[in-house]
Amino acid sequence: MTSVLTRGRTVLLSTVSSDAHTWNLVYLQLLLEEHGHHVVNLGPCVPDEHLLTVARAVRPDAIVISSVNGHGHLDGARLIRTLRDDADLAATPAVIGGKLGIDGEDDDRHVQALLDAGFDAVVTEGTPASALAEFLAATPPPRAVDAGAPARAA
Repeated sequence: MTSVLTRGRTVLLSTVSSDAHTWNLVYLQLLLEEHGHHVVNLGPCVPDEHLLTVARAVRPDAIVISSVNGHGHLDGARLIRTLRDDADLAATPAVIGGKLGIDGEDDDRHVQALLDAGFDAVVTEGTPASALAEFLAATPPPRAVDAGAPARAA
């Protein structure tokens, strides 16, 4: 068997379904690619079911959810529960970050609720970008792929 190891992780990047912002996704994609990761960027306003469909096809090493509109605590909790209920995706590492609520400094109160809902990490406003890189570095390494087997969709 011949093995091929991919460089970095395959990361599925998205906003929550109600978030129309794109600048955060562009920034995160560039940051992740700079760290050697392959990024599948779904763009803004991604319905939960579409994210799950793409995640089933891509089989990412991690899912990164960004929120800027302040509804991340609501939409993110619903999304991660749906993800964790899916047998194929339940173990996929997932992180959410950004502006999670509309209460400014009080947004930190959403962190535990999002962790309890199923996120592996929650990155709040003002957290250094290095926290995301550290989270991804701690995820399991990319799987070895048999050179004769079909590749993961990208």
